[in-house]
Amino acid sequence: MRRDRYDLPLTTSSDAAAAAYREAHDAMLSAWPGAVEALDRAIAADPDFALPHIARARIHQTYGEGAQARAKAARARELAAHATKRERQHVDVLAAAVEGRSKDALTGAEQHAEEFPRDALVFGALLGAYGLYAFSGRPDHDAARVAICERHAAHYGEDWWFLTYLGWSHTEAGNLPHGRAVTERAFGLRRENAHAAHALAHAMFEQGDAASAEAFLGDWLPGYDRRALLNGHICWHGALLALENGDPDRALSLYNERIRPAASHAAPSHLFADAASLLWRLGLHAELDLAPHWRDIAEFCGRTYPHAGVHFVDYHYALVAAATRDGTGHERRIGELGALDAAGKLPPGPSLIALYRGIRSFADGDYQEAVRVLEPIMPDIVRLGGSHAQRELCEDTLIVACLRGGKPEKARALIDNRLHRRPSRRDEAWRRQTDGIAA
Repeated sequence: MRRDRYDLPLTTSSDAAAAAYREAHDAMLSAWPGAVEALDRAIAADPDFALPHIARARIHQTYGEGAQARAKAARARELAAHATKRERQHVDVLAAAVEGRSKDALTGAEQHAEEFPRDALVFGALLGAYGLYAFSGRPDHDAARVAICERHAAHYGEDWWFLTYLGWSHTEAGNLPHGRAVTERAFGLRRENAHAAHALAHAMFEQGDAASAEAFLGDWLPGYDRRALLNGHICWHGALLALENGDPDRALSLYNERIRPAASHAAPSHLFADAASLLWRLGLHAELDLAPHWRDIAEFCGRTYPHAGVHFVDYHYALVAAATRDGTGHERRIGELGALDAAGKLPPGPSLIALYRGIRSFADGDYQEAVRVLEPIMPDIVRLGGSHAQRELCEDTLIVACLRGGKPEKARALIDNRLHRRPSRRDEAWRRQTDGIAA
């Protein structure tokens, strides 16, 4: 019987289909170009092979192509009826994710990992900044990732994909030296691994090692196809490093060259989150004319995400509505979020709605009100999902609100806590500002 890269049986009689699927498997696990083409070859070689169909559905889902994703998932379900138990469960779990049944997908993926721990595409659905754990609304999602990775580590050994996510999980859980060391091992095993490069950039940033991160990305990024999944997001990390080094012009240049809608090939949710959050950060750090860029990203969101329902997108929509003074859109989205929350379909809960109010107060210049609203919800921000670097924007906003709202003691406490964790030129500059503000 044909087998995948982890020696799991594949229900296909075609050597060509199995080989193409293995190629696609590696490309998906490393966020490397070529997965779509390889999956299409696998389907052409054996149209009745279920796994390429569900993998293709997941790629459609990533790029916001909902109808195509659901159609591929439905076809995979039909074909998997004649496959092995492992493949049937594989399809069921990933189809549940495609169909928006995230709780079912999460529970199913956990159970599947206990029975088939080396089924990496299902296991991987739990992990990452956009994985099922991160978007579950659980406040302990960082710890949950570490726990499941450690539980199944013996099944993988020195495997480049597994070590990438083991390292990243430890980094996000605050185990920085260990997380970085494990991620460096993963990258050493396979340099053509954008997930490892991304995880390493995270680890260096979280350790305050901006110089190493800039050198690393400067060496690695030119060899990564600009059309690939994570190119724009890794450039976003470069822009954060530029801000850390006090160079907002460089950050804006990266935005224009690689991150804005007209320049990026990223998945829509990645593109929107990166663009909106970088523009907001630029507004916190420098006096720049960002209005044309805000209008551009607002138009993109209006076309791509006209209604609430993807809560990580909704988080970033709060920034766009506030920055463009779109009060009507702001209130409409709050109403939609309230309806989702009432129906039990808003994983972060009411804290996301409160975040909208705080961001709006900040944009309106009512900094004391922004502090009043934002400060009590900071412990719940983790429920938004994503990475620590993505969520840190909320605390950045609170710090600047404290600085501008005459509350230097609150800003100082937040900044000192961050500086205790890692060195930061940006935080040190904000810390100096607190000394010149009368409480």
